[in-house]
Amino acid sequence: MMLIQFPQISLPDGRMIIGKKSGILLSRYSLLFAAIFILSGLEIAHAQDWVRTGTNLGAQKIRLAAANFKQTSNDPQSGSLKGAFDTTLFNDLQNAGIFDMVSKSMAPPLMPGSPQEINLPDWAAAPSNADMVVFGSLGVADGKVSVYGYLFDAKNQQTPQILGKQYSDNASVDNARAIAHRFADEIITRLGGVAGICETKIYFVSFRSGNKEIWVMDYDGENEHQITHLGSISLSPRVAPDNSRVAFSSLGKNGWSIRMYSLLLNRAVNFNSPGGTTISPAWSSDGSKLAFSSSHDGDSEIFTSDASGGGLHRVTAFRGPDVSPVWNPKTNAQIAWVSGRTGLPQIYIMDSDGANVQRMTDGGYATSPSWSPNGQFLAFAWNRKYGPGAPGGQDIYIMDVASKRWTQLTHDSGHNDFPSWSPDSRHIVFQREDGGATQIWTMLADGSEQHALTHGSANTMPNWSWK
Repeated sequence: MMLIQFPQISLPDGRMIIGKKSGILLSRYSLLFAAIFILSGLEIAHAQDWVRTGTNLGAQKIRLAAANFKQTSNDPQSGSLKGAFDTTLFNDLQNAGIFDMVSKSMAPPLMPGSPQEINLPDWAAAPSNADMVVFGSLGVADGKVSVYGYLFDAKNQQTPQILGKQYSDNASVDNARAIAHRFADEIITRLGGVAGICETKIYFVSFRSGNKEIWVMDYDGENEHQITHLGSISLSPRVAPDNSRVAFSSLGKNGWSIRMYSLLLNRAVNFNSPGGTTISPAWSSDGSKLAFSSSHDGDSEIFTSDASGGGLHRVTAFRGPDVSPVWNPKTNAQIAWVSGRTGLPQIYIMDSDGANVQRMTDGGYATSPSWSPNGQFLAFAWNRKYGPGAPGGQDIYIMDVASKRWTQLTHDSGHNDFPSWSPDSRHIVFQREDGGATQIWTMLADGSEQHALTHGSANTMPNWSWK
């Protein structure tokens, strides 16, 4: 049995058995890769047929009630801002994956706005049976929204207060949502032991403007907006650890190169991309280096450089394509990537200087590695039954790096690709092509709670911000 543990969270037993998959059309990206690798011969997969996993086996989730906040002003904006705040706060806490949320239909009838107004025995008793209660008030005055938020232990009558926070900002729905995100992150950090992700962003590629451009949205799919306006094809966005820049692959008059966009200056900034086809940038976690794939020297190899493109260093040197590098963000001492040196694309890891190469996958068609922030896991797309006579589906898998034991997270649900970890290592965002439409989806890192974040046009290649 492979025991997958996430820091101080309670997730259900994710035991599963991998079954046969139906054939699924490959994306254009995968078809390009297939064209490269099929000439090198088909490799037969000899991976394990099934694996059981467990996530924090036996732990109990905290039963948490989030009351609707009390409105404390008659300003015309108060109702809409309170509605946005209440909805966002409840969804954030539910999305965290560490709470058993009390349905609002089970809440006591009176909504407390302050510590003096809450009756904890009402919340601790049936039907709520809450361990913890979140409550507070929201008011609007002089163009400002003010929020007082509290977290109380419903089972501790003597010293129940765990958190008390006050927030104020200009009165708008976006700011009410932002305050809810900040308060939710405070609660998740206090009760979950790891910083919350409610204020993080997801960068992705969207075709909704008529060209493939780089877009960004909040972690929950709200507040989408376009970043680049190049009118060409831009792919593989990767945001810097300090959220100051986005690196991406772009098709220009001289072919594919890496470009850099400053989120602080709202314009492109210089990056010295080497010649040849240069794609798939990846930041080191200290923001000092990038890894990428380039045919600068002929064959497609892995290179590293500093953040401006200087100090170019070739890491791999082997016949066959080497692409899609990603650093171990825990140490920056290793790189995972995709190589076709033995035929079909497989996931490999190596030291950042190219030494100690290890093959991680044992067959099929494996692409798009993403290293978890805690350094323990690789997520990747894998068609284990790839090839004539062995039709399979492309799904998202995670692998424990030390033991190479893996588990399958998506099943019988379209063509899944490009996984990216959240900063807390508890969530994964990915793209899913199903019924001809490709959208961005998210799930907990045990494969549960899958839901779409985007719903229109074509949206691909998500990248979760670092914080």
